[in-house]
Parts: sequence; C-alpha cells; structure tokens
Amino acid sequence: MKRLFILAFFIFPSLSVFAVTPSVTIFPETIIQGEPVRVTIENVSGVAEVKAVSFDGKSVGVFLLEGKVMAFLGIDLNKKPGDYKLLVTLSSGEQLEKTVSIGAREKISAPLGIPEKLGGNTPQAATNLVSTLSQENVVLNSLWTQPKALWTGKFTFPLENPIVTDSYGYTRQTSGYTITHKGTDFRAPEGTKIFASNRGVVRLSRTFRNYGKTVVIDHGQGLFTFYMHLSKIKVSEGQLVSAGQLIGLSGQTGYAEKPHLHFTVRVGGLSIDPMKFMALFQ
Repeated sequence: MKRLFILAFFIFPSLSVFAVTPSVTIFPETIIQGEPVRVTIENVSGVAEVKAVSFDGKSVGVFLLEGKVMAFLGIDLNKKPGDYKLLVTLSSGEQLEKTVSIGAREKISAPLGIPEKLGGNTPQAATNLVSTLSQENVVLNSLWTQPKALWTGKFTFPLENPIVTDSYGYTRQTSGYTITHKGTDFRAPEGTKIFASNRGVVRLSRTFRNYGKTVVIDHGQGLFTFYMHLSKIKVSEGQLVSAGQLIGLSGQTGYAEKPHLHFTVRVGGLSIDPMKFMALFQ
C-alpha cells in the first residue's frame, strides 16, 4: 500500500508544480515615437486582480478584451528615444516590471499651402492659421473622459475601403510655420459615410475654423477618436453611439483643399498613429 502511494505521488505530483505565474507582454515588440502599445497582463483572473498599471510614472487604465486583461500606452511623437519602465501592481502586492524600448521616428517634412477660403499663402493667413489652431486645440485637449472603458470588441476603420492619402507624423511646412500632422487622412469623396470606430460618448460635435465640422468620441480611459472636415454631422454631444454607427458625412470644411476624412486617435492625451492603432486589432 505504501509503495502504491509513493508511485501515485510521482505520477500525480502537486498541482503547484504546474501553476502559472502572472507576466506582462507588449505588442508590438519594436516601437517608435508616436505609436501605440498594447499591454497584456497574462495569467490573472480578471481586471480586479490588477491594482495599478503605470508607464514612465504615469497611471494607465486597464480593461478586459477577448478574455484578456490589457492596457493601451500612447507614445508621444516627441518622446526621447530610450528605455522606459512599465510597472504592473497586482492586488496581492506583487509587482511586475517590463522595459519598453522606444526608437526614433524618421523625420519627414513636406510643403502644404493654405486654401483661399482661409486667406491663401500669405504671412497673415499663416499667422491666423497657427493662432486659431492653438485655440481649437485648447478645446480639444480639455475634453472629459469616462474613467471606465466604454468600447466593446475591436476598433474598426471609420469608413469602408480605407485608403490613406496622408500619413501620420510628418511635418507640414506652411508659409514659414511648421505644423505636425497628428492623424491619418483617408480618401473620401464628398458625402462618404463616416462611422464610429467603436462604442462611446460624443464629447464634441461642432464646426471649427480649421478642423471644420468635427466629431469627437470618448471611448473611456482617455481613449478618443476624432473625425474632421466633415460636410454633415449626424450625432449630438452627449449621445451614446455604438460601434459602426453613422456619425457624419465626409467633406472639405475647414483647413482642407479637397474632400477627405482626417482621423485622429488619442491615448492618454497623446495623438498616436491611427494605422498602428488599428493594427493592434488585426
């Protein structure tokens, strides 16, 4: 009998031998300035087991997606290249550390004129453009965000057949001023249907001098999507919209020389590359 017990012990060892410990993974592994990062906290029972997440000393919200506890990081376009600490604190008090290495983005610049409706290519028009852009950005940067995640499932492109006409992150040379393009422009003939990229609350729905007719959706936890230069707006401020809901029609209002959709994604107050953000859900 004793021999049978000993044999059983070696065949069926303690379950603790097979226990998995929590860990942190990031995607993508190679990251440059202006890109988003998806953090996955592996082998935890749920969001409640994660007490806090911070990156470079700043708090980051966590959420559940497809059964995994995750967080999004936004990397500033001007963040100094180097290594930064990601810290995950579990409810047990255990801490998990991960080094996130940020590489430099290639610096690209190109000329861009000012349309006649905004004064044309004159020094005064350029001064007015920069001044009013600053005022509009103050409004956009002051939008309130829901502390909890409002989105469900994967984010999707805001229009059918997305074709990029102007990429994120390059510098526009405009009559002596430099303006960074912090979004992606998509080909969208006048009147193209524009859809909410995911569930959220419309925090802004108005017309700006430069950004034109604009809709901003708060998806919670500091994650916003911006839809600019619309010809028509189909939603109101404070409205809860579902993923894929019609929110407007494309146009060329504001600082735009032809119809298109300017799409911006902001994470934690930082505008990041929308195409890289969408790649997190592929």
